[in-house]
Order: sequence, then C-alpha cells, then structure tokens
Amino acid sequence: MKSDDRRLVRHLAIAIALKLAVLCALWWFFVRDARVSTNAEQTAEHIGVEMSHQGDPQ
Repeated sequence: MKSDDRRLVRHLAIAIALKLAVLCALWWFFVRDARVSTNAEQTAEHIGVEMSHQGDPQ
C-alpha cells in the first residue's frame, strides 16, 4: 500500500469514528430517556386491527 493510500484510509477511519461518536452522543443526550407508554389495545387500534382477547369466544 502506498503512503497516500494509508493516509486516506487513516483519514476515512477517523472521519467514521468521529461521526459514530457524534451519533452516540446525540442519542445519549436526546433519545435515551424517551419512553412511550402503550398497550396492545392502543397499538391494535392505531394500525387498524381488530383485537380479540384471550379466552373470548370468536
């Protein structure tokens, strides 16, 4: 491998590592604690599916 190729690989690896670090930091500060409370009935209603309860006659 030429020195120019090694330099390019090193620069690309650094750029990818920095982007990954930034994405992880953004997730850590803004998304990590976000929670959505839901249950099966709400989910079924949202996607338009008729939900049958366990033990109910069909």
